[in-house]
Amino acid sequence: MTDVAAAAGNDSPKRGPISKYTILRAFAEMRSWWQEEVVGQTNHAETIARVRDESLLTTRYVFMIAMSAGIAILGLLLSSPAVVIGAMLLSPLMNPIIGTGFALATGDAQWLRRCARALAVGCGLAVLFCALIVVSSPLQTVTSEIAARTRPNLFDLLVALFSALAGGYAVIRGREGTIVGVAIATALMPPLAVVGFGLATLNWTVFFGALGLFVTNFVTIALTAAVMARFYGYRSGLSERQSRVQSLAIVAVFIALAIPLGFSLRTIAWEANGQRVVNQEVKAAFGAKARVDQPVVSWDTDPVNVTASVFTPEFRTNANTEIAKRLEERLGTPVAVNIDQYRVGTDPGAAEQAALAQARAKEQAEANERQISGLGDRMALVAGIGRDEVMIDRENRRVMATARQLPGLTLGGYRELERRVSSDVPGWTVLLRPPSLTLPSITFEDGTPDEDGAKALALIAWAARRTGNTVVLSGPDRDANPIGEQLAKSGVSVRVETGRGPEVRASWAIQ
Repeated sequence: MTDVAAAAGNDSPKRGPISKYTILRAFAEMRSWWQEEVVGQTNHAETIARVRDESLLTTRYVFMIAMSAGIAILGLLLSSPAVVIGAMLLSPLMNPIIGTGFALATGDAQWLRRCARALAVGCGLAVLFCALIVVSSPLQTVTSEIAARTRPNLFDLLVALFSALAGGYAVIRGREGTIVGVAIATALMPPLAVVGFGLATLNWTVFFGALGLFVTNFVTIALTAAVMARFYGYRSGLSERQSRVQSLAIVAVFIALAIPLGFSLRTIAWEANGQRVVNQEVKAAFGAKARVDQPVVSWDTDPVNVTASVFTPEFRTNANTEIAKRLEERLGTPVAVNIDQYRVGTDPGAAEQAALAQARAKEQAEANERQISGLGDRMALVAGIGRDEVMIDRENRRVMATARQLPGLTLGGYRELERRVSSDVPGWTVLLRPPSLTLPSITFEDGTPDEDGAKALALIAWAARRTGNTVVLSGPDRDANPIGEQLAKSGVSVRVETGRGPEVRASWAIQ
């Protein structure tokens, strides 16, 4: 049996090595299958017509750009990811960018110009509209959502590349629903909104960082769409040599984008590794019984600055110097270390309890700071002035501002604005100094101020105390003198003049 099996095995043909001709034949068969079963089944004319219609400048496109930009910048200012995602869903920028790719693939110069026009109008409108909103808004701080879009790297290029592949496939194969996910992944509108923020605040670091991210996404999507269209048989009138030059140009652009983004990614990776090293060295310096808060590293300073809080049973007098020396050896750059040490007991959990208490105190302090910042913003808004013109006295818990004269607003209106702001911040004294508007007259009934007269008297006293100006009362002595005494007792500088009439008239003394 063994001999028979051996003989049978010897009779079977031996499999030789795979030759290059076999590989070329398989490649040719695969190419033939692709041309017949995939490219041949694609309705090129229908796809081109659909993409062309959706990528041109229309009133709907302009309106949706404005709405998407407005939602995006508000979401960024509020640091709300959900709102920012809503802007991504509304943004129609993906359509002319995909159209640009198809126009490049088919060599349609007129279509390419019309897509470029739609993109220029859309981008310009988005940036200017966002800048206008930021200029009109009291919130102009760089939030975490804004900062996240100011430092593009190689990963952003890869995200745009994979998203563009998915988007090109969805358009060609009639799966437009996938475009929604592509729009979220590439996030074209938020970077443009951040560009508008940088323009409005004259923050050129934010401006150019966000512009770099948008250009990365835009160029990658357009060129990848062109490659996908060529891959699916969308041909142009270009010669073979011109097509080859176009392909080389696309590759060159990708390389040109990848090089600086790669360096940016390398810097980010180095900083991430540096943060890990800092954490290790600070913890190692104080031992297992100590509790170390997350160290804060400022990489853009020279030397690199490291600050941290440590809760430890034992003080280390030379901790800053020792940690700085070890970090310089591991990071290869000068480092300045500032460690705040807090003495805690040796009981198990003492360091954790102390750290928790400090975290709560820090959280409360941050909440108070947000309340104070919001108070200043609202005070500036009701007074019609800039945020830097509002005076905040944290020690005495007072906020003061001198209001501008707003059309149609009376002294009573300014007093009501002060009351509303004050009601939102219990424990704070809100002082809104109104402009020197006309004072009301005090009317009487049976020798005493009637209801309207009493309100006018209270308003005059409030305005005089806020402005510090002298009030001149003119009217019959029997009415004006008691009113003058009443105002003087409330701390108002007042002068009484004899006059006639059924009421006491009030005016500001000429300064």
